[in-house]
Amino acid sequence: MIPQLTVAELKRMQDAGEPVYLVDVRNPDEYAYCRLPGSLLIPLPELAGRTDEVQPPAGALVVVLCHHGVRSLRGAAVLRAAGHDNAASLAGGIDAWSRLIDPSVPRY
Repeated sequence: MIPQLTVAELKRMQDAGEPVYLVDVRNPDEYAYCRLPGSLLIPLPELAGRTDEVQPPAGALVVVLCHHGVRSLRGAAVLRAAGHDNAASLAGGIDAWSRLIDPSVPRY
């Protein structure tokens, strides 16, 4: 089972200065429209071939995000299979972030 993190948990971690490493698996046009600061874009269809680009700092939780949280579950599974045992999916995705944490992030 892939661990899931709520947007409130992610926000709490960020506010507390806990290390998180954001991997966005949406498409480039979605990422261009809105994104979380500091996130690394690797579209889901490319992720399996680009896992070497995911280089979180020591002790960081790898948080995979997408629009609603479906692709991020698959993305976290890909990263866990590649050895990133600390990968989790952001439940509700960037849409939940916009609705519950930061309404300045555009919704689509």
